Amino acid sequence: MPHKKIPTIYDVAELSGVSISTISRVLNAPDKVNPETRTKVMDAIDRLGFVPKAEARARALKNTNRVGVITPFFTAPSFVQRLRGAASTLSKSNYELVIYPVDSVEHLQGYISSIPIMRNLDGLIIMSLAIEEKDARRLVDNGMQTVLIEYSHYQLSSIVINDVYGGRLVAKYLVGKGHKSFGFLGDIEPPERYAIHPVKSRLQGFQDVLVESGFSLPQKHIKQAYYSQENSRKAAYELLNMSNRPTAIFAASDVQAISIMKVARQLNINIPNDLAVIGFDDIDMAEYVDLTTIRQHLDESGRLSAEMVLARINEPGRALQNINLPLTLIERQTA
Repeated sequence: MPHKKIPTIYDVAELSGVSISTISRVLNAPDKVNPETRTKVMDAIDRLGFVPKAEARARALKNTNRVGVITPFFTAPSFVQRLRGAASTLSKSNYELVIYPVDSVEHLQGYISSIPIMRNLDGLIIMSLAIEEKDARRLVDNGMQTVLIEYSHYQLSSIVINDVYGGRLVAKYLVGKGHKSFGFLGDIEPPERYAIHPVKSRLQGFQDVLVESGFSLPQKHIKQAYYSQENSRKAAYELLNMSNRPTAIFAASDVQAISIMKVARQLNINIPNDLAVIGFDDIDMAEYVDLTTIRQHLDESGRLSAEMVLARINEPGRALQNINLPLTLIERQTA
């Protein structure tokens, strides 16, 4: 019986209609190739079952001791804390953490196309990014052990939180404290098309409980603010300068809650007597400034994701895990 011919880069070039140098760029620097060309090349690779370089099969048989993390917003404190949790777990197992920061759809598509094919990682953690069906299939087909954080897919392990429930926790707490006028500040419509957007879900849960309790959240009390101090301060100033300003504000992140606190101080508004402020995340800084917030166990989610990836690397047939991390309201001095 004749051996099945192992596909080569020349076969990929013939099927995709592009040059060998372009195929090399798609695999090694995917963000430098236009999306149409990259899609054409990846489709050819998928159809042929091509594995780059002869030694790739040998590499695939032994561990590289490297786990990658694809993440947006690398400098945001919440992402740094997640990475800290993952890094500490991986280092204990002598695994190197490789970070792939994403700042565009092209960047994300490039990484997620080439990483499973190149096989220079043993596993992958994808933070707060939505992945398409074809991407999940490529990860699975190429044996890339993957865990998603803040997103779920039936073919992959995942760690998620219930953002709607988080918003509900905040509203119940504030209504219980006797507040009757409420505000919300957050990145409701972020410009990035490549990241997931949990803020809408947090707002939804917040609004639902207010309505159930006989209150409303007027549109003018809902402020869109991008995740930056300048934008958050401007939105906070607009909220706090209203003639009938809210007595309680829910910020979709701790960083934005801290911006509200700063503006309130400048306007001589006393927290919590004149204004209650609640954040979301419970980053390290939240405890330092005594911020009441929703804790979403950031370090824990990073640690768990690394443990889940390592477990699947060591035992590829292991059942997928889908973990829903509990949210807790941490009461401090701002509400």
